[in-house]
Amino acid sequence: QVQLVESGGGLVQPGGSLRLSCAASGSIFSIYTMAWYRQAPGEQRDFVARITSTDFTTYAASVGGRFTISRNNAKNTVYLQMNSLKPDDTAVYYCMLSQGAQNYWGQGTQVTVSS
Repeated sequence: QVQLVESGGGLVQPGGSLRLSCAASGSIFSIYTMAWYRQAPGEQRDFVARITSTDFTTYAASVGGRFTISRNNAKNTVYLQMNSLKPDDTAVYYCMLSQGAQNYWGQGTQVTVSS
């Protein structure tokens, strides 16, 4: 089993920045992909960013140029640096780890962008 714990969410003004972290523990393989998704109230869960074990990154069009995903393999941790935040970025942000045929999810962390 794999456990994921997100942190770093909160309330920020438009134009501000936040850094989310997701620490993984448990039975983690040497090759895995980590990603961030988000879900706004009444909406489906949407892809935000992904990073592979070789540091190949992919971003949703809505966050490209503003968000940066990175990872620290020694700590089994993935980060999401979010800059130039907009009210539309308000959502619960979820971390996901994919290894083999399994996907594991964290409990989510709330990000609210409001003045």
